[in-house]
Amino acid sequence: MAIFNTNLIIHTGTDFEQTFVLEDDRTNSTKDLTGYTGVAKFKQYDNAYSTSDGVFDFAFTNRTLGKIRISMEDTATAKIAAGKYFYDVLLNDGSEIECVIEGQLIVKRSVTRP
Repeated sequence: MAIFNTNLIIHTGTDFEQTFVLEDDRTNSTKDLTGYTGVAKFKQYDNAYSTSDGVFDFAFTNRTLGKIRISMEDTATAKIAAGKYFYDVLLNDGSEIECVIEGQLIVKRSVTRP
C-alpha cells in the first residue's frame, strides 16, 4: 500500500477527528483491514526519538471497507503546545508493520480564549 500524505490541523481545547478510507493500491478497491492492528502518533521533529510522542485515539470504524479514525478529545488537545508536528499512522497485519498515512500536524491556539 502506498503512503498517503496529508496535513492536519488541530485547534487546542477542541475535539479532533479525522476519518480515512484506505485503498488497496493493486486493485483500487477498499482495503480489507480484518485482522489488522493500528496506531497513530505525532511528535515535534520527524527524526526525533522520544518516549513522550503524542498518541491519537485510533479506531477501525469499518474494517471490511477500510475505514479508520484518529481522534483526540478536547482535554487532550488542550495539553498540546501550539506549533508544527509530524504524524503517521501505522498498520500491522501480524507479519509486517506498514506506514499508510503521514504528514504534518499544525496545532493552533486561539488568540482569544474564554
